[in-house]
Amino acid sequence: MKIVGIIPARYKSTRFEGKPLADICGKPMIWWVYEQVKKVRGIDEIYVATDDERIENVCKSYNMNVLMTSDKNKTPTDRIYEVSTKIEADYYISINGDEPLIDSKIIEKVIPKKKKENLYVANLMTTIKDPVQAVDSTNLKIVTNDRGEGVYISRTAVPYPKGSMDFEYKKHVGVYAFDKAALKYYHDTPRGRIETIEDIDLLRYIENHVNIDFIDVNSDSLSVDNMKDLEEVRRIVEKKLKVSVK
Repeated sequence: MKIVGIIPARYKSTRFEGKPLADICGKPMIWWVYEQVKKVRGIDEIYVATDDERIENVCKSYNMNVLMTSDKNKTPTDRIYEVSTKIEADYYISINGDEPLIDSKIIEKVIPKKKKENLYVANLMTTIKDPVQAVDSTNLKIVTNDRGEGVYISRTAVPYPKGSMDFEYKKHVGVYAFDKAALKYYHDTPRGRIETIEDIDLLRYIENHVNIDFIDVNSDSLSVDNMKDLEEVRRIVEKKLKVSVK
């Protein structure tokens, strides 16, 4: 099987413009993500997918493979779909460009060990340890059935513990797996009402009864959504660099 890793990266984020190029201990954030993906066993090729020449130029300066994609793409999944029309692969592993702390071993968990049926979609999730994250709308909360299949994704804290408190809140980790058929299905299917309300692209599959496999992992990765997150990531990376020097 051919496995391609893709890091979608756009400059004009509404919450944090220029986020992929934010400095973390002397290197742009996108570099830290790319370096982690390079360590992943099973990924044959890696590309940063962007629509901005500033990101393209920085990637080239660090010898990172980069593909220019349309600035009309509305979601990261749209951008992954466009890459799938240019690069042939059995599976496309998408790693969010704002996950500089992502562990390469965690990424490996989402890669299929063998060929799956068409319309294969998978996403990593992890247990929320900090109660604040359960009410933070930037953290997407995952509800699955007993088979690990996605039932709902929300920005609010779900499920509500009326009948039982015997559960743990789960949040998504920004690592996904798609086959080509699943990406084409996403592209060809109009945005649904619930996806529009929550503004979560994976809901397009759930609204149309396409299964998403959610794989539970133990991850302390922190996605950078604002300057406060960036400062925390800088602190963590700086600490790791000091330890590695000793």
